[in-house]
Amino acid sequence: MARQYFGTDGIRGRVGEHPMTAEFALRLASAAARVLAPTGGRVVIGKDTRVSGYMFESALEAGFVAAGMDVAMLGPLPTPGIAFMTQAEQADLGVVISASHNPYFDNGIKFFDRHGAKLSDALEERIESHLGEPAVTRDSRSLGRATRLENAGELYQRFCIATVPAGMQLDGLKVVVDCSHGAGYKVAPRALTQLGADVIPIGCSPNGRNINEGCGSTDPALLALMVKGTGADIGIAFDGDGDRVVMVDHLGKLVDGDQLLYVLGMDRLARGALAGPIVGTLMTNLGLELALRDQGVAFRRAKVGDRYVLEMLRETGGELGGETSGHILCLDKTTTGDGLITALQVLAVMKAGGRGLAELTAGMRRFPQILINVRTPRKVDLAAAAAVGAAVERVERLLHGRGRVVLRASGTEPVVRVMVEGEDATEVKGFAEDIAAAVLQVANG
Repeated sequence: MARQYFGTDGIRGRVGEHPMTAEFALRLASAAARVLAPTGGRVVIGKDTRVSGYMFESALEAGFVAAGMDVAMLGPLPTPGIAFMTQAEQADLGVVISASHNPYFDNGIKFFDRHGAKLSDALEERIESHLGEPAVTRDSRSLGRATRLENAGELYQRFCIATVPAGMQLDGLKVVVDCSHGAGYKVAPRALTQLGADVIPIGCSPNGRNINEGCGSTDPALLALMVKGTGADIGIAFDGDGDRVVMVDHLGKLVDGDQLLYVLGMDRLARGALAGPIVGTLMTNLGLELALRDQGVAFRRAKVGDRYVLEMLRETGGELGGETSGHILCLDKTTTGDGLITALQVLAVMKAGGRGLAELTAGMRRFPQILINVRTPRKVDLAAAAAVGAAVERVERLLHGRGRVVLRASGTEPVVRVMVEGEDATEVKGFAEDIAAAVLQVANG
């Protein structure tokens, strides 16, 4: 059965439009309870700072309580904090209300299992199979109860701090932290301050409608200006739900997820603590792969999406992986992508070696990468398109093994994504345009 609502990261959409309505959220809670806790149990619910979070929180609470589950509401908390609290509270599942890096008028719902891991495709399909059924309402003796946990942020903060070497302090580091007016607006600055950093917070004044607006990991321009303007050692930017992080070095230069993986991988290699391969995705910059190869470090590529990175890490025995966007998995520290924990690991590397981020990333060259989204009048079968295959073969031959071509057809709309990377930006741009033209010609033919 193909999933109708769940994507690579839960269910997401425009608030007020199906499926992001209160009525759907109630039925979703009931369906999830049927599959994951049919005899009752416990669920924790957390959210980011969107104004619509209150509505979905109430609807989900009603659906779970009616189905006989006890509900613990966590309030605003980063997505990885909700994964942690699911385990800490010994809950049967955790629920996240967030649309991550999207604008405030979107929202989403995703689930963690009792181990703090995202649900498998098969479990999501089972939940969807019950969405057409009426919501369950048990008799009064079997209803669940709802409580609000006031110390979830404090517990998660302690957990994050415990992931750095014992006794490590960040004294002497001036850090600008941009929380995107999102879920990490309290816990991230507090954790960094507790470790002794001189913290300059921005993007920490959510009003329900300014999440990700001109700030955060998807728009780090202000962060770069603040780092240079204040003479800070480093800038840290999270997305709206706190599971992604990108950084800015002391020169104001952006450091993305691929570069952060390089920093963490090289540190673990030097300490003899690197387990298995490092895992990226089809879109991970070739520069990371080549830099790791030069150091004798195995690298694997998974499908786009952190859940697929996680699957490959488990299959290969790896512990470190992630995406260019800054969604980094450190499985020896936690179960899911965690922006704050990733940032703390990078700061620990800086502190231990007395080196800045610019120096730590110098060993990895980022290759120019061009992405063209080709909108077609109909879906294109790339495997059967001989002209497209010929164009790709020609480009790959001209790249001489020092570049890559990735074609991905969207699963939800008639769009083909053409990505080419190589050593020369102008050449790469021309190659991408040639392949995009071939795709469009086939689609119109």
